[in-house]
Amino acid sequence: MKLATTPIDGLMVAGANRMGDHRGSFARLFCEQELKPALGGRRIVQINQSCTRRVGALRGMHFQYAPHAEMKMVRCLKGRVWDVAVDLRKNSPTFLVWHAVELSAENADMMIIPEGCAHGFQVLEPDSELLYLHTAAYVSSAEGGIRHDDPLLAIKWPIAVTDVSERDKAHPLLNDNFSGVDL
Repeated sequence: MKLATTPIDGLMVAGANRMGDHRGSFARLFCEQELKPALGGRRIVQINQSCTRRVGALRGMHFQYAPHAEMKMVRCLKGRVWDVAVDLRKNSPTFLVWHAVELSAENADMMIIPEGCAHGFQVLEPDSELLYLHTAAYVSSAEGGIRHDDPLLAIKWPIAVTDVSERDKAHPLLNDNFSGVDL
């Protein structure tokens, strides 16, 4: 696995070395030893999978407040998505900066999203499936979210947004008074 840094501290992209022959291909999706620089002392405690059917559908932007803040590792198992992280960490030099990468079954890349960053994605191929590895269990009372269309962030989604859950539409817009999340 190859770890690539991004402009946001702690946000990384892990590339898998896919090997193939006439039978198909093989790729390592997780290796604690190779991901040690990203994981630090964290452990994976929960693994989730999502399937999103419609092209243009959007999920996000989600995070968990401390003390339940989590690092997420997100990989596309089927299809293709535009994966976005936004730095919400108080006093971060990249506060309110967003970064996006295309994740696909083909490229086998994985976005590593540190605590204090919101995460969301837009589906670019039908029936796209994502695998999430979490360093903290989901706690509904610690759930946070921001709007995907917040003008303060101006995230450039690659295609028209066609479907957003009612819950995600109800996330608050950020304003000049938003000072970030504590970790």
